[in-house]
Amino acid sequence: MRITKIEVVQSKKPIVLPEAWRPAWQEPDVKPVRTTGFAFYKVHTDADIVGIGPCWSRASSFVESTLIGEDPVYIERFWDLNMRGRGATLGSGSAGGLEIALWDILGKAAGRPVYRLLGALRDRVMAYAATGQLHSAKEHAKEAVEFREMGIRAMKLRLHRPRPEQDLEVVRAVRDAVGDDMTILVDANQNNESIHYDYWSRRTALKVARELEKLDVYWLEEPLPRTDLEGLAELSAEVETYIAGGEHATNIYEFRDALFLGAYDIVQPDVILGHIGITGIRKIAVIADAVGRLVVPHVCSGGNNGLFLAATLQALGTVKNCPFIEYTLEPPALTYETQQAILREPILIDGDGFVNVPQQPGIGVEINEETLARYT
Repeated sequence: MRITKIEVVQSKKPIVLPEAWRPAWQEPDVKPVRTTGFAFYKVHTDADIVGIGPCWSRASSFVESTLIGEDPVYIERFWDLNMRGRGATLGSGSAGGLEIALWDILGKAAGRPVYRLLGALRDRVMAYAATGQLHSAKEHAKEAVEFREMGIRAMKLRLHRPRPEQDLEVVRAVRDAVGDDMTILVDANQNNESIHYDYWSRRTALKVARELEKLDVYWLEEPLPRTDLEGLAELSAEVETYIAGGEHATNIYEFRDALFLGAYDIVQPDVILGHIGITGIRKIAVIADAVGRLVVPHVCSGGNNGLFLAATLQALGTVKNCPFIEYTLEPPALTYETQQAILREPILIDGDGFVNVPQQPGIGVEINEETLARYT
């Protein structure tokens, strides 16, 4: 079997959200998001097997040239050549989507979901509902109760308000609303760009972390820039609440360095933001496990969310030291209808708060041809 062509399918018409959405990490300068879209790779073979993988930003012509005419089963060779971090930077065009497409081909050729080819550990992972906006304490508390009634057992809140005390008021309200019946995670988003936001100092991050510890918050995500490994390591050593981060890392070696320095208790690689892929998540999980740390991958929202989620779940079906999967959910704007529109069957959270690893061959999902026809 040989690869014959690489195609990118992209939405030409926007998927309109039911309600405008304001991503917290861009506050206070954010412009409301009213639409979403999708783009994904189709990697064709001479065996009429087509692999699909999300396209965040198209990989370079060099990366694509390493595939044409090659046997798609040589995934580790592709990863070694294009995703090891030899000059790769965020925004250069991730090869992660192509790596995912190769795994999809391999699984389809074998008639098995990827995680069962790699050596299955489990068939489902507990989900946490990842909200993305800043609302009032009352609104977030109401949302948390509604999530718990749906069977969701963990929820992530965003901290990006003008004063940290305002953030803490929201966390306290949610804890009062759900008691001990829900795991609370918080994301400070201190590694994201915002023009008029007053970023936390190390001292502020420590003060917030100590208050979150009192509220039994499971993790504090991105409390400092990812480049401040010393500050992150100091913070991690000072509090019981886990310190998490790393979604913007460009390759697995950034995680290696952070883990060896004790900067994170939980690392959060993303299959597509950098050169990570399914292979990279598994490699990072091994490194993290070797130093007694956890891995909970970041999963991007947007029109490709279903593909991001499917690929990440295939990796996590083989990984033990991962307690959660990120699941974008913030009705009415962010739901499976808007985030997973390109999938024939959406990936849903069950009544026990878990998400099943998709069981169809490859990464486990099929594209909804009716959606493609509507938006392309």
